Amino acid sequence: MSPAQIRSIVDSLSTPQIALWCGAVSSGKTIASLLAFLIAITQAPDRGLIVIVGRTLQTIERNILDPLQSVELFGVVALQVHHTTGSTTAVILGRTVHLVGASDARAESRIRGATIALAYCDEATLVPQSFWMMLLSRLRVPGAKLLATTNPDSRSHWLRKEFILRAGEVGLRHFHFTIDDNPSLDPTYVELLNAQYTGLWYRRFILGEWSLAAGAVFDMWDEQRHVVDDLPGMTRWLALGVDYGTTNPFAALLLGLGSDGCLYLASEWRWDSKAESRQLTDMEYSQRVRAWLQTVPIPGAPGVVGPVPEWWVVDPSAASFRVQLHRDGISARLGDNEVIPGLRVFASLLASGQLKVHRSCAGLIDEVAGYSWDTAKAERGEDAPVKVDDHSLDAARYAIYTTRSLWLRQLRDPKLAAA
Repeated sequence: MSPAQIRSIVDSLSTPQIALWCGAVSSGKTIASLLAFLIAITQAPDRGLIVIVGRTLQTIERNILDPLQSVELFGVVALQVHHTTGSTTAVILGRTVHLVGASDARAESRIRGATIALAYCDEATLVPQSFWMMLLSRLRVPGAKLLATTNPDSRSHWLRKEFILRAGEVGLRHFHFTIDDNPSLDPTYVELLNAQYTGLWYRRFILGEWSLAAGAVFDMWDEQRHVVDDLPGMTRWLALGVDYGTTNPFAALLLGLGSDGCLYLASEWRWDSKAESRQLTDMEYSQRVRAWLQTVPIPGAPGVVGPVPEWWVVDPSAASFRVQLHRDGISARLGDNEVIPGLRVFASLLASGQLKVHRSCAGLIDEVAGYSWDTAKAERGEDAPVKVDDHSLDAARYAIYTTRSLWLRQLRDPKLAAA
Protein backbone atom coordinates (compact mmCIF):
# COMPACT_ATOMS: atom_id res chain seq x y z
CA MET A 1 0.00 0.00 0.00
CA SER A 2 1.08 3.58 -0.60
CA PRO A 3 1.93 5.98 2.24
CA ALA A 4 -1.26 7.92 1.44
CA GLN A 5 -3.38 4.78 1.84
CA ILE A 6 -1.73 3.75 5.11
CA ARG A 7 -1.92 7.27 6.52
CA SER A 8 -5.64 7.53 5.69
CA ILE A 9 -6.40 4.24 7.43
CA VAL A 10 -4.52 5.23 10.58
CA ASP A 11 -5.99 8.74 10.68
CA SER A 12 -9.54 7.48 10.08
CA LEU A 13 -9.41 5.55 13.36
CA SER A 14 -9.10 8.80 15.31
CA THR A 15 -11.43 10.91 13.20
CA PRO A 16 -14.14 12.71 15.22
CA GLN A 17 -17.08 11.31 13.24
CA ILE A 18 -16.75 11.38 9.41
CA ALA A 19 -13.84 10.07 7.32
CA LEU A 20 -14.10 10.81 3.59
CA TRP A 21 -11.86 9.31 0.87
CA CYS A 22 -12.10 11.36 -2.33
CA GLY A 23 -10.19 11.56 -5.59
CA ALA A 24 -9.32 9.98 -8.90
CA VAL A 25 -10.55 6.62 -10.20
CA SER A 26 -8.32 3.63 -9.46
CA SER A 27 -6.37 5.72 -6.93
CA GLY A 28 -6.59 3.16 -4.13
CA LYS A 29 -9.13 5.06 -2.04
CA THR A 30 -11.73 2.27 -2.00
CA ILE A 31 -9.31 -0.43 -0.84
CA ALA A 32 -7.95 1.85 1.88
CA SER A 33 -11.45 2.76 3.03
CA LEU A 34 -12.58 -0.87 3.08
CA LEU A 35 -9.61 -1.90 5.20
CA ALA A 36 -10.43 0.98 7.56
CA PHE A 37 -14.04 -0.23 7.62
CA LEU A 38 -12.99 -3.76 8.58
CA ILE A 39 -10.90 -2.39 11.44
CA ALA A 40 -13.78 -0.11 12.46
CA ILE A 41 -16.15 -3.10 12.63
CA THR A 42 -13.93 -4.72 15.25
CA GLN A 43 -14.05 -1.51 17.29
CA ALA A 44 -17.70 -0.54 16.73
CA PRO A 45 -19.94 -0.17 19.79
CA ASP A 46 -22.12 -3.20 20.50
CA ARG A 47 -25.20 -1.01 20.70
CA GLY A 48 -26.42 0.19 17.33
CA LEU A 49 -26.53 -1.07 13.75
CA ILE A 50 -23.73 -1.34 11.22
CA VAL A 51 -24.85 -0.26 7.75
CA ILE A 52 -23.41 -0.03 4.25
CA VAL A 53 -25.05 2.59 2.04
CA GLY A 54 -24.90 2.73 -1.75
CA ARG A 55 -27.02 3.95 -4.59
CA THR A 56 -28.62 0.52 -4.98
CA LEU A 57 -28.25 -2.93 -3.48
CA GLN A 58 -26.58 -4.05 -6.72
CA THR A 59 -23.92 -1.31 -6.53
CA ILE A 60 -23.24 -2.24 -2.89
CA GLU A 61 -22.72 -5.86 -3.91
CA ARG A 62 -20.48 -4.94 -6.84
CA ASN A 63 -18.46 -2.11 -5.30
CA ILE A 64 -18.20 -3.21 -1.67
CA LEU A 65 -19.09 -6.82 -0.96
CA ASP A 66 -17.38 -8.38 -3.98
CA PRO A 67 -14.02 -6.75 -3.10
CA LEU A 68 -14.44 -7.61 0.60
CA GLN A 69 -14.92 -11.27 -0.37
CA SER A 70 -11.74 -11.28 -2.46
CA VAL A 71 -9.06 -13.41 -0.81
CA GLU A 72 -6.54 -11.83 -3.19
CA LEU A 73 -7.29 -8.41 -1.68
CA PHE A 74 -8.05 -9.17 1.96
CA GLY A 75 -6.60 -12.62 2.61
CA VAL A 76 -8.27 -14.84 5.19
CA VAL A 77 -10.42 -11.93 6.39
CA ALA A 78 -12.42 -12.31 3.16
CA LEU A 79 -13.60 -15.70 4.43
CA GLN A 80 -15.39 -13.86 7.23
CA VAL A 81 -17.58 -11.90 4.82
CA HIS A 82 -20.84 -13.75 4.13
CA HIS A 83 -23.61 -12.53 1.86
CA THR A 84 -26.32 -14.06 -0.32
CA THR A 85 -26.91 -12.12 -3.53
CA GLY A 86 -30.09 -10.06 -3.22
CA SER A 87 -30.16 -10.16 0.57
CA THR A 88 -30.31 -6.85 2.44
CA THR A 89 -27.92 -8.03 5.13
CA ALA A 90 -24.42 -9.46 5.29
CA VAL A 91 -22.33 -10.90 8.10
CA ILE A 92 -18.84 -9.38 8.32
CA LEU A 93 -16.41 -10.45 11.05
CA GLY A 94 -19.33 -11.85 13.01
CA ARG A 95 -21.42 -8.63 12.93
CA THR A 96 -24.66 -8.30 11.01
CA VAL A 97 -24.38 -5.48 8.49
CA HIS A 98 -27.47 -3.91 6.93
CA LEU A 99 -27.34 -2.92 3.24
CA VAL A 100 -29.28 0.22 2.37
CA GLY A 101 -29.92 1.51 -1.15
CA ALA A 102 -30.30 5.30 -1.29
CA SER A 103 -31.21 6.24 -4.84
CA ASP A 104 -33.64 9.04 -3.95
CA ALA A 105 -34.90 11.14 -1.04
CA ARG A 106 -37.47 8.50 -0.03
CA ALA A 107 -34.61 6.27 1.11
CA GLU A 108 -34.26 8.22 4.34
CA SER A 109 -37.32 6.39 5.67
CA ARG A 110 -35.25 3.17 5.68
CA ILE A 111 -33.05 4.42 8.50
CA ARG A 112 -35.45 6.75 10.28
CA GLY A 113 -35.60 5.84 13.96
CA ALA A 114 -32.52 3.58 13.79
CA THR A 115 -29.50 3.86 16.05
CA ILE A 116 -26.33 3.39 14.00
CA ALA A 117 -22.90 2.64 15.43
CA LEU A 118 -20.97 2.47 12.15
CA ALA A 119 -21.82 3.38 8.57
CA TYR A 120 -19.96 3.02 5.28
CA CYS A 121 -21.21 5.08 2.33
CA ASP A 122 -20.16 4.27 -1.23
CA GLU A 123 -20.09 7.17 -3.74
CA ALA A 124 -21.35 9.79 -1.31
CA THR A 125 -22.03 12.44 -3.99
CA LEU A 126 -24.72 10.18 -5.46
CA VAL A 127 -26.58 9.91 -2.15
CA PRO A 128 -29.41 12.45 -1.63
CA GLN A 129 -28.49 15.17 0.84
CA SER A 130 -31.62 14.48 2.90
CA PHE A 131 -30.52 10.86 3.33
CA TRP A 132 -26.97 11.91 4.29
CA MET A 133 -28.30 14.28 6.94
CA MET A 134 -30.63 11.61 8.30
CA LEU A 135 -27.72 9.15 8.41
CA LEU A 136 -25.63 11.58 10.46
CA SER A 137 -28.50 12.08 12.88
CA ARG A 138 -28.63 8.32 13.48
CA LEU A 139 -24.99 8.16 14.66
CA ARG A 140 -26.07 8.67 18.23
CA VAL A 141 -23.98 6.30 20.31
CA PRO A 142 -20.57 7.28 21.69
CA GLY A 143 -17.85 6.42 19.18
CA ALA A 144 -20.23 6.13 16.18
CA LYS A 145 -18.59 6.86 12.81
CA LEU A 146 -19.30 7.32 9.14
CA LEU A 147 -16.74 6.25 6.53
CA ALA A 148 -17.41 7.36 2.96
CA THR A 149 -15.86 7.40 -0.50
CA THR A 150 -16.55 9.49 -3.56
CA ASN A 151 -15.24 10.79 -6.84
CA PRO A 152 -15.31 14.60 -7.12
CA ASP A 153 -18.40 16.29 -8.50
CA SER A 154 -19.41 19.90 -9.14
CA ARG A 155 -17.74 22.63 -7.10
CA SER A 156 -21.27 23.60 -6.04
CA HIS A 157 -22.14 20.13 -4.75
CA TRP A 158 -23.50 20.16 -1.22
CA LEU A 159 -20.92 17.62 0.00
CA ARG A 160 -18.07 19.96 -0.93
CA LYS A 161 -19.69 23.21 0.18
CA GLU A 162 -21.27 22.08 3.44
CA PHE A 163 -18.84 19.40 4.60
CA ILE A 164 -15.41 19.34 2.92
CA LEU A 165 -14.97 23.12 3.08
CA ARG A 166 -16.19 23.07 6.70
CA ALA A 167 -14.32 19.91 7.71
CA GLY A 168 -13.14 21.21 11.09
CA GLU A 169 -16.57 22.48 12.06
CA VAL A 170 -18.48 19.30 11.15
CA GLY A 171 -16.04 16.67 12.46
CA LEU A 172 -14.84 15.49 9.03
CA ARG A 173 -11.41 14.26 8.00
CA HIS A 174 -10.83 14.42 4.25
CA PHE A 175 -8.32 12.22 2.40
CA HIS A 176 -7.59 13.29 -1.18
CA PHE A 177 -6.17 10.71 -3.60
CA THR A 178 -4.61 10.97 -7.03
CA ILE A 179 -3.90 8.13 -9.41
CA ASP A 180 -0.25 8.21 -8.25
CA ASP A 181 -1.37 7.06 -4.78
CA ASN A 182 -2.04 3.53 -6.06
CA PRO A 183 1.34 1.77 -6.49
CA SER A 184 -0.26 -1.42 -7.82
CA LEU A 185 -1.34 0.10 -11.15
CA ASP A 186 0.41 -0.97 -14.33
CA PRO A 187 1.79 2.11 -16.17
CA THR A 188 0.04 1.04 -19.39
CA TYR A 189 -3.28 0.97 -17.53
CA VAL A 190 -2.65 4.49 -16.25
CA GLU A 191 -1.98 5.60 -19.84
CA LEU A 192 -5.24 3.96 -20.88
CA LEU A 193 -7.23 5.78 -18.20
CA ASN A 194 -5.70 9.07 -19.28
CA ALA A 195 -6.82 8.34 -22.85
CA GLN A 196 -10.34 7.20 -21.94
CA TYR A 197 -11.33 10.23 -19.88
CA THR A 198 -11.55 13.69 -21.40
CA GLY A 199 -13.03 17.06 -20.50
CA LEU A 200 -15.19 17.07 -17.39
CA TRP A 201 -14.48 13.43 -16.56
CA TYR A 202 -10.72 13.87 -16.96
CA ARG A 203 -10.73 16.78 -14.52
CA ARG A 204 -12.77 14.86 -11.98
CA PHE A 205 -11.72 11.23 -12.36
CA ILE A 206 -8.06 11.62 -13.31
CA LEU A 207 -7.02 14.93 -11.76
CA GLY A 208 -9.41 14.52 -8.82
CA GLU A 209 -10.75 18.07 -9.12
CA TRP A 210 -14.17 19.33 -8.07
CA SER A 211 -15.14 21.08 -11.30
CA LEU A 212 -18.18 22.58 -13.00
CA ALA A 213 -19.77 20.88 -15.99
CA ALA A 214 -19.09 23.39 -18.75
CA GLY A 215 -18.56 23.40 -22.49
CA ALA A 216 -19.12 20.52 -24.89
CA VAL A 217 -20.20 17.14 -23.48
CA PHE A 218 -18.31 15.29 -26.22
CA ASP A 219 -15.25 17.52 -26.53
CA MET A 220 -13.29 14.57 -27.92
CA TRP A 221 -15.57 14.31 -30.98
CA ASP A 222 -13.66 14.41 -34.25
CA GLU A 223 -15.64 13.72 -37.40
CA GLN A 224 -12.48 12.70 -39.25
CA ARG A 225 -11.76 10.07 -36.60
CA HIS A 226 -15.22 8.89 -35.58
CA VAL A 227 -17.29 8.94 -38.77
CA VAL A 228 -16.80 6.08 -41.25
CA ASP A 229 -18.07 5.50 -44.77
CA ASP A 230 -17.68 1.71 -44.72
CA LEU A 231 -18.64 -0.76 -42.02
CA PRO A 232 -16.87 -4.03 -41.17
CA GLY A 233 -18.78 -7.26 -40.80
CA MET A 234 -20.83 -7.38 -37.61
CA THR A 235 -20.43 -10.20 -35.10
CA ARG A 236 -23.57 -9.08 -33.24
CA TRP A 237 -26.41 -6.67 -33.81
CA LEU A 238 -26.70 -5.62 -30.20
CA ALA A 239 -29.60 -3.21 -30.05
CA LEU A 240 -31.92 -0.74 -31.65
CA GLY A 241 -32.07 2.31 -29.40
CA VAL A 242 -35.27 4.35 -29.66
CA ASP A 243 -35.97 7.88 -28.45
CA TYR A 244 -39.72 8.37 -28.78
CA GLY A 245 -41.19 11.64 -29.97
CA THR A 246 -44.52 12.98 -31.16
CA THR A 247 -44.06 16.76 -31.40
CA ASN A 248 -40.30 16.20 -31.00
CA PRO A 249 -38.34 14.04 -33.46
CA PHE A 250 -38.48 10.26 -33.13
CA ALA A 251 -35.06 8.62 -33.54
CA ALA A 252 -33.88 5.01 -33.83
CA LEU A 253 -30.17 4.04 -33.89
CA LEU A 254 -28.82 0.58 -34.73
CA LEU A 255 -25.84 -0.59 -32.66
CA GLY A 256 -23.55 -3.39 -33.78
CA LEU A 257 -20.31 -5.00 -32.63
CA GLY A 258 -17.85 -5.05 -35.52
CA SER A 259 -15.49 -7.87 -36.42
CA ASP A 260 -12.65 -5.42 -35.67
CA GLY A 261 -13.74 -5.25 -32.02
CA CYS A 262 -15.31 -1.78 -32.14
CA LEU A 263 -18.89 -0.68 -31.55
CA TYR A 264 -20.68 0.88 -34.51
CA LEU A 265 -23.76 3.07 -34.72
CA ALA A 266 -24.51 1.63 -38.09
CA SER A 267 -27.78 3.14 -39.26
CA GLU A 268 -30.43 5.66 -38.23
CA TRP A 269 -34.14 6.29 -38.79
CA ARG A 270 -35.76 9.59 -37.82
CA TRP A 271 -39.16 11.19 -38.13
CA ASP A 272 -39.56 14.90 -37.40
CA SER A 273 -43.28 15.63 -37.22
CA LYS A 274 -42.72 19.38 -37.53
CA ALA A 275 -40.66 19.05 -40.69
CA GLU A 276 -43.03 16.45 -42.12
CA SER A 277 -46.15 18.40 -41.01
CA ARG A 278 -47.63 15.19 -39.67
CA GLN A 279 -47.54 13.19 -36.46
CA LEU A 280 -47.43 9.40 -36.64
CA THR A 281 -49.32 7.03 -34.38
CA ASP A 282 -47.60 4.32 -32.33
CA MET A 283 -48.76 1.75 -34.86
CA GLU A 284 -47.29 3.76 -37.75
CA TYR A 285 -43.99 4.22 -35.91
CA SER A 286 -43.76 0.48 -35.28
CA GLN A 287 -44.59 -0.36 -38.90
CA ARG A 288 -42.14 2.15 -40.37
CA VAL A 289 -39.22 1.29 -38.10
CA ARG A 290 -39.66 -2.44 -38.76
CA ALA A 291 -39.94 -1.78 -42.50
CA TRP A 292 -36.78 0.36 -42.41
CA LEU A 293 -34.83 -2.36 -40.58
CA GLN A 294 -35.67 -4.79 -43.38
CA THR A 295 -33.93 -2.47 -45.86
CA VAL A 296 -30.70 -1.88 -43.90
CA PRO A 297 -27.75 -3.54 -45.68
CA ILE A 298 -25.72 -6.10 -43.77
CA PRO A 299 -22.01 -5.22 -44.13
CA GLY A 300 -19.84 -7.84 -45.77
CA ALA A 301 -22.82 -9.60 -47.31
CA PRO A 302 -23.59 -7.97 -50.68
CA GLY A 303 -27.29 -7.85 -51.44
CA VAL A 304 -28.28 -9.09 -47.96
CA VAL A 305 -30.47 -6.80 -45.86
CA GLY A 306 -32.44 -6.89 -42.64
CA PRO A 307 -30.30 -7.02 -39.47
CA VAL A 308 -32.16 -8.33 -36.43
CA PRO A 309 -31.11 -6.53 -33.22
CA GLU A 310 -30.95 -8.65 -30.09
CA TRP A 311 -32.80 -5.94 -28.17
CA TRP A 312 -35.06 -3.03 -28.86
CA VAL A 313 -34.09 -0.53 -26.14
CA VAL A 314 -36.82 2.05 -25.82
CA ASP A 315 -37.18 5.43 -24.15
CA PRO A 316 -38.49 4.66 -20.62
CA SER A 317 -41.23 7.29 -20.97
CA ALA A 318 -42.68 5.69 -24.13
CA ALA A 319 -45.15 3.35 -22.41
CA SER A 320 -47.73 3.36 -25.20
CA PHE A 321 -45.10 2.62 -27.85
CA ARG A 322 -43.79 -0.36 -25.89
CA VAL A 323 -47.34 -1.71 -25.70
CA GLN A 324 -47.62 -1.37 -29.47
CA LEU A 325 -44.30 -3.17 -30.00
CA HIS A 326 -45.50 -5.99 -27.77
CA ARG A 327 -48.63 -6.32 -29.90
CA ASP A 328 -46.39 -6.48 -32.96
CA GLY A 329 -44.32 -9.29 -31.49
CA ILE A 330 -41.33 -7.17 -30.46
CA SER A 331 -39.93 -7.59 -26.95
CA ALA A 332 -38.78 -4.10 -25.97
CA ARG A 333 -36.43 -3.40 -23.10
CA LEU A 334 -36.57 -0.21 -21.03
CA GLY A 335 -33.63 2.04 -21.78
CA ASP A 336 -31.35 2.66 -18.82
CA ASN A 337 -31.81 6.39 -18.36
CA GLU A 338 -28.98 7.15 -15.93
CA VAL A 339 -27.93 10.16 -17.95
CA ILE A 340 -24.52 11.05 -16.51
CA PRO A 341 -23.15 7.47 -16.28
CA GLY A 342 -24.50 6.85 -19.77
CA LEU A 343 -22.81 9.94 -21.17
CA ARG A 344 -19.56 9.00 -19.43
CA VAL A 345 -19.55 5.57 -21.08
CA PHE A 346 -20.47 7.11 -24.45
CA ALA A 347 -17.65 9.67 -24.12
CA SER A 348 -15.08 7.09 -22.99
CA LEU A 349 -15.83 4.90 -26.00
CA LEU A 350 -15.35 7.86 -28.34
CA ALA A 351 -12.15 8.93 -26.60
CA SER A 352 -10.63 5.44 -26.80
CA GLY A 353 -11.63 4.95 -30.44
CA GLN A 354 -13.93 2.04 -29.61
CA LEU A 355 -17.09 3.66 -30.99
CA LYS A 356 -17.58 4.70 -34.62
CA VAL A 357 -20.55 6.25 -36.43
CA HIS A 358 -21.60 5.48 -39.98
CA ARG A 359 -22.03 8.56 -42.14
CA SER A 360 -25.67 7.70 -42.79
CA CYS A 361 -26.49 8.59 -39.14
CA ALA A 362 -26.95 12.22 -40.13
CA GLY A 363 -29.12 13.21 -37.15
CA LEU A 364 -26.60 11.93 -34.62
CA ILE A 365 -23.65 13.54 -36.42
CA ASP A 366 -25.51 16.84 -36.51
CA GLU A 367 -26.30 16.73 -32.77
CA VAL A 368 -23.10 15.46 -31.21
CA ALA A 369 -20.75 18.42 -31.80
CA GLY A 370 -23.17 20.97 -30.31
CA TYR A 371 -24.24 18.91 -27.29
CA SER A 372 -23.26 20.98 -24.24
CA TRP A 373 -23.57 21.20 -20.49
CA ASP A 374 -26.27 23.36 -18.91
CA THR A 375 -24.20 26.03 -17.13
CA ALA A 376 -27.16 27.37 -15.13
CA LYS A 377 -27.77 23.94 -13.59
CA ALA A 378 -24.03 23.44 -13.07
CA GLU A 379 -23.95 26.57 -10.90
CA ARG A 380 -26.59 24.92 -8.70
CA GLY A 381 -24.48 21.76 -8.40
CA GLU A 382 -26.39 19.67 -10.95
CA ASP A 383 -24.71 17.99 -13.93
CA ALA A 384 -27.10 18.03 -16.87
CA PRO A 385 -26.80 18.59 -20.63
CA VAL A 386 -28.94 21.20 -22.36
CA LYS A 387 -32.10 19.36 -23.43
CA VAL A 388 -32.22 20.47 -27.05
CA ASP A 389 -31.31 18.67 -30.28
CA ASP A 390 -30.52 15.41 -28.47
CA HIS A 391 -32.98 12.87 -29.86
CA SER A 392 -30.55 10.71 -31.84
CA LEU A 393 -28.03 11.07 -29.03
CA ASP A 394 -30.55 9.80 -26.49
CA ALA A 395 -31.42 6.83 -28.71
CA ALA A 396 -27.73 5.99 -29.10
CA ARG A 397 -27.12 6.36 -25.36
CA TYR A 398 -30.00 3.99 -24.55
CA ALA A 399 -28.59 1.38 -26.92
CA ILE A 400 -24.99 1.68 -25.73
CA TYR A 401 -25.42 2.01 -21.98
CA THR A 402 -28.29 -0.45 -21.53
CA THR A 403 -26.44 -3.26 -23.35
CA ARG A 404 -23.02 -2.68 -21.79
CA SER A 405 -23.04 -6.14 -20.18
CA LEU A 406 -23.25 -7.65 -23.70
CA TRP A 407 -20.33 -5.82 -25.30
CA LEU A 408 -18.01 -4.82 -22.46
CA ARG A 409 -15.77 -7.89 -22.60
CA GLN A 410 -15.89 -8.22 -26.36
CA LEU A 411 -14.31 -4.92 -27.37
CA ARG A 412 -10.86 -5.01 -28.89
CA ASP A 413 -7.84 -4.38 -26.69
CA PRO A 414 -8.48 -0.82 -25.39
CA LYS A 415 -4.75 -0.07 -25.33
CA LEU A 416 -4.71 -0.49 -29.10
CA ALA A 417 -7.82 1.61 -29.45
CA ALA A 418 -6.37 4.38 -27.29
CA ALA A 419 -3.26 4.42 -29.43
